[in-house]
Amino acid sequence: MSEVPGGPSEVPIKVFLLDDHEVVRRGLRDLLEAEADITVVGEAGSAEQALARGPALRPDVAVLDVRLPDSDGITVCRELRSRMPDLACLMLTSFDDEDALLDAIMAGAAGYVLKQIKGSDLVSAIRTVATGQSMLDPATTARLMHSLREPDAAQVPEDTRLATLSERERAVLELIGDGLTNRQIAKRLYLSEKTVKNHISRLLGKLGVERRVQAAVIAAQFHEQGHEGHSPQPGH
Repeated sequence: MSEVPGGPSEVPIKVFLLDDHEVVRRGLRDLLEAEADITVVGEAGSAEQALARGPALRPDVAVLDVRLPDSDGITVCRELRSRMPDLACLMLTSFDDEDALLDAIMAGAAGYVLKQIKGSDLVSAIRTVATGQSMLDPATTARLMHSLREPDAAQVPEDTRLATLSERERAVLELIGDGLTNRQIAKRLYLSEKTVKNHISRLLGKLGVERRVQAAVIAAQFHEQGHEGHSPQPGH
């Protein structure tokens, strides 16, 4: 069976690259352009360039360097996703930085990979996030739990705290766990963004945590432990 890149059966994944090193960008472009199902639609060497060029190119995936001379890739991720909620951002960094991982989760990034990654693994990561899947799975985030938990909240079993949530708050929590932004949650649940923010404030209080990412980790663990056998009920 012959493949026809860009043909009706295969629409290439459109990728945008952000890295302040030209050699890195060129290497990434060569690596990705060699794949029949991926096309690089543009690149930038700074946050300013990325925010100026990115939205007009409508990429499916943005590969963003975390450390930039004029800003950082996480801020760019947040800004681009506010303009393109369906964009999947893959954060690329040269060291394993837990703070950057936390920030990436909060900015709505779909994945986080080290620059030491093999080329074939990076290509796989791009294909994964392009399908709407997150690479920030419960296993990745679970190791952050000790630094995230409030000491007093840790004393109360999670399932007890989850039981205090209303059905709507559980739905919002589940979508936070899936990495959705407030805007996406509002759209999915047919609510205003203000209402979603109010639900999030209340559920954070009930869970005894202060940060959205802490709720996301609890949601992921809840999903992993007791939720596997249940299919979500369709919304009304």
